[in-house]
Amino acid sequence: MIPFSEFDAVKNGDGLVPAIIQDQNTLQVLMLGYMNEEAYNKTVKEGKVTFWSRTRQKLWTKGETSGNFLTVVSIAVDCDRDTLLIRAIPAGPVCHNGTKTCFATSNEEPETEGFIRYLQAVIEQRHRDMPEGSYTTYLFNKGVNKMAQKVGEEAVETVIEAIDGNDERLIYEASDLIYHLLVLLVSKGYSIADLERELYTRHK
Repeated sequence: MIPFSEFDAVKNGDGLVPAIIQDQNTLQVLMLGYMNEEAYNKTVKEGKVTFWSRTRQKLWTKGETSGNFLTVVSIAVDCDRDTLLIRAIPAGPVCHNGTKTCFATSNEEPETEGFIRYLQAVIEQRHRDMPEGSYTTYLFNKGVNKMAQKVGEEAVETVIEAIDGNDERLIYEASDLIYHLLVLLVSKGYSIADLERELYTRHK
């Protein structure tokens, strides 16, 4: 990791570096904060995002009061070496208003953007823990043939609803298809990222 003293914002600015926090699973931008050298080093050492509060003039670890910590997955520096991008796993709502992100417009609106990636993370956790009573666990236990069969069934049902012109049922069945496809992919050690790479290669 680049030493804090090498950041251009430190050399030429006020000693603070802006840090963009991004959800590791959904890729949503969660918030923006500022780090001085002490906050940066604490973040790297302890693995929980810590900022320098400009209003209170002190360090604050996000979640130290609420328990909604941001667990660091990776830290990247932009090309000008004056901004950080931190991918983290949030333990709960990030904004003090109770929303998942500081950019949410309302507490009333469901934050569905990136949910498929979040669902993938849940399925991966099920694959690791195999909790009893979980339908996902049931599928994993049944094996690839059962999972592949379910993908085929849901694909056929999606096609039927599309042909019949029932848009509400189309979305319902297509959602079932995506879920079962994710389960199959996770069972084989793959993810949405692998599909993205394949599609990107084709697009190029």
